[in-house]
Amino acid sequence: MPAVSARANAATATIVLIALNGLLFLATGTGSQGNALFRRLELFGPAVTILHEYYRLVSYGFLHAGWLHIGFNMYLLWILGQMLEPQLGIPRYLTLYFTALLGGAFGALLFDPGTPTVGASGAIFGLMGAAAVELHRRGFNPLRTDIGMLIILNLGLSFVISGVSIGGHGGGLLFGVLAGIAFRIADDRRLPAIGYLGCVALSAAAVFGAISVA
Repeated sequence: MPAVSARANAATATIVLIALNGLLFLATGTGSQGNALFRRLELFGPAVTILHEYYRLVSYGFLHAGWLHIGFNMYLLWILGQMLEPQLGIPRYLTLYFTALLGGAFGALLFDPGTPTVGASGAIFGLMGAAAVELHRRGFNPLRTDIGMLIILNLGLSFVISGVSIGGHGGGLLFGVLAGIAFRIADDRRLPAIGYLGCVALSAAAVFGAISVA
């Protein structure tokens, strides 16, 4: 993989993701309840299975329930994106992001399909998981790094703060780790297709699992 860079101008996809989150935040009411569009895009099990609104498995990740929610998530996305996007390149970075986002949807529906879920946290946990895989590949113990502490802190907050989707966070983290492993194998074998095929398989499993448990 290319060397890590923290240049903001090398994080184009991250800037676009943050902009999309911001635009949808403003368009959907900026509050915990949101408007009609918010309710149409949030992750809600019965809407997925009964109404077949499968787009919710992705759209939920661009909604947020208040200024603190989006502020914290976008700050983490900016920090992680500056680190990972230049290292992975835009195609792999976005593949990782959306694989983790789908994994977060699966986790959220597995734990509580009847409660609406929103937020980019699943994808962000996935980025943290992939970063931990890369640190391990370079010979570092992820638990002794800032990334490891960030994962532990945010997982801990998932159990302490009410209204947080534990399944969404855990699912995003797990699928991010698995996607990171797929790309690591691809690099080791110098076969880039392996990473993408692994993420396609993970995404398909997440979608199938989400629909099955919703």
